[in-house]
Amino acid sequence: MKTGRFTLMLALLTLAGCGSRPEIPVGDQQTLVMESNVMVAGISAEKPELTTSEIQATASSVLFNERREPVTLHYRFYWYDARGLEMHPLEAPRSVTVPGNSSVTLYGSANNLGAHKVRLYLYL
Repeated sequence: MKTGRFTLMLALLTLAGCGSRPEIPVGDQQTLVMESNVMVAGISAEKPELTTSEIQATASSVLFNERREPVTLHYRFYWYDARGLEMHPLEAPRSVTVPGNSSVTLYGSANNLGAHKVRLYLYL
């Protein structure tokens, strides 16, 4: 009897865990995430600058290419509510080519009202 009750409790706990999305809160110090190979490729970046209005939140970040060759990389802005929880649906990943010894500015706009924080993720 105890084994059956334990199995039922385990099954209920497993089902409860399946219904929630894994969300990692964003902190004020975690606004820029770069994979190590991006830095090795000669790319550096400024933390995203967030601008909020009554209509929509936007963000921008400047990327610098310290090498002579152009570098193509991918990026995504992640948006967070006032509690620091990720907002869905996620923006689609985008790509940009940073010319050699040059810079580009990335721009993103929140898909939802209520975005208070942003994180920029860069990868090759």
